[in-house]
Amino acid sequence: MQSIVQNLKIYNSITGKKEALSTIVDGHVGMYVCGPTVYSNVHLGNLRTFTSFDIIYRYLIHLGYKIRYVRNITDVGHLENDEDQGEDRISKKARLENLEPMEVVQKYTNDFHETVRKFNLLPPNIEPTATGHILDQIKLIQKIIDRGVGYVVNGSVYFDVFEYNKSSNYGILSKRNLEDLIHNSRTLDGQSDKKNPQDFALWKKAEPKHIMKWDSPWSEGFPGWHIECTAMSNKYLGDIFDIHGGGIDLKFPHHECEIAQSNVCFGTNAANYWVHANMLTLNGQKMSKSSDNNILPDEIFHQDLLYFPKLFQNLL
Repeated sequence: MQSIVQNLKIYNSITGKKEALSTIVDGHVGMYVCGPTVYSNVHLGNLRTFTSFDIIYRYLIHLGYKIRYVRNITDVGHLENDEDQGEDRISKKARLENLEPMEVVQKYTNDFHETVRKFNLLPPNIEPTATGHILDQIKLIQKIIDRGVGYVVNGSVYFDVFEYNKSSNYGILSKRNLEDLIHNSRTLDGQSDKKNPQDFALWKKAEPKHIMKWDSPWSEGFPGWHIECTAMSNKYLGDIFDIHGGGIDLKFPHHECEIAQSNVCFGTNAANYWVHANMLTLNGQKMSKSSDNNILPDEIFHQDLLYFPKLFQNLL
């Protein structure tokens, strides 16, 4: 077994290379995987990511590693289209279904747990929720402000990407150049609050009609999506841990922003190995909820077997 462990290699998205796995603590692995935003049923594309890391988790256990596997639940702060503007996905679903936001969270968290059980995925060691760690996020946001990389405008707090890039590399993971991002930026309503379009929200002031909001030093509002994972991964795995995982669609901006936040707060890239699972495609396109190009697990479990050849002809 020792020789297998010594020869184990893992593809690191930061370096773009396969690297020998060398853990911070010998024989132990700390692994954080970005979990679901619980506003709808999980589809097979979502499950590809969680299944990929379940296999990694099981294989490391097989090799004899002791693992702390943390996979979060995003239950606030993930706005539409992954932008800093728009409606919170959970609040929007609550409005459409005439439910309280936490009813939506509970409904689709239950669905997620039931679905991963059907696929025989092992549960993580810790499954933190974003709403359960608001105070941790506020502390990190204040630290970013104190270090001159965060700024407050009209009750919202933003991360100053240009200030950060003076001493660090915003784009280390996605390999995107900040100058290219400037030229490709879209003008969004309300973006005038930011110094630069590339800056991202750490805290958003809530509108009066917004249900999910908390007190903070800056306003009654809610955290940005990116700071949530930085707070939760740091709390349970420390300033630097072994593996940070997620779908390849999270590489930018979500994981890039996590790295930037971690560098400001802790002086690290959060994890030594950034690992990404590829997307599942259907009909030649990314499987997604927004385009209605997806298959739900129950559509497989309850379909006649004659459906399967046609299904897997289109599913990659």
